[in-house]
Amino acid sequence: MNAAPHRQHSPRKRFGQNFLRDEGIVARIADAIHPQPGEHLVEIGPGQGALTQALIGPELQLDVVELDRDLVTGLLAAFSIHPGFRLHNADALGFDFAGLARDEVPLRIVGNLPYNISTPLIFRLLAFAPVIRDMHFMLQLEVVNRLAASPGNKHWGRLGIMTQYHCEVEQLFEVPPEAFYPPPKVRSAIVRLTPHPHGRWPACDETALRRVVQAAFSQRRKTLRNNLKGILGDEALEALGLDPGARAETLLLEDFIALANHADQTAD
Repeated sequence: MNAAPHRQHSPRKRFGQNFLRDEGIVARIADAIHPQPGEHLVEIGPGQGALTQALIGPELQLDVVELDRDLVTGLLAAFSIHPGFRLHNADALGFDFAGLARDEVPLRIVGNLPYNISTPLIFRLLAFAPVIRDMHFMLQLEVVNRLAASPGNKHWGRLGIMTQYHCEVEQLFEVPPEAFYPPPKVRSAIVRLTPHPHGRWPACDETALRRVVQAAFSQRRKTLRNNLKGILGDEALEALGLDPGARAETLLLEDFIALANHADQTAD
């Protein structure tokens, strides 16, 4: 997580760095995560280590993934004394998180995700859901609203549907711009993502689900009839109890799963 007020480092725009400076916010995030001995945490983008300091403890494994080489020396100097600390100088978008899992202990992922990579990184992490217990992220408030949206909400769309297919989403609290250096131009929020147990939703081919959802929201103001043309016709939509003249934002997650299963069967 990009954090900490004490060591000198100029935030780099190309890395999307906004360092968390508010100790009260750091404490609230640590309380929400509430790490326990024997757990395995993974922090994405520890930056200068404010949250790292709040999380690290005895009998705890903490892997951190930091892209900025200039921050590595300071992190190692501060935390390598802890036997459970490991640093990976790597890009989280290409990192193999499953490779960190050991002895069937699930991973707990945390981080202040740079706004410019937050959506693709969340989609990447969803692929590792089977080895993840939960995820706590600082994100742009707009992204958290999309993650936590419900049908009929203007924020309901591809990000929320695909995330909620894999995880329960809880918006925890907002964080003002002045909690960071430099202050971002947007408000932030903390969100908790908890992967569902097996069987939460009907069986579904995820590739088909992604295809249907992306098509359904390709033009938000258009109807299912228009956006799903070439995938499912009026007859198929009506057979599933859906109005071809409805917009995608009115559909439930269960409806998209049914659409994906029908489209998958038709393709076969």
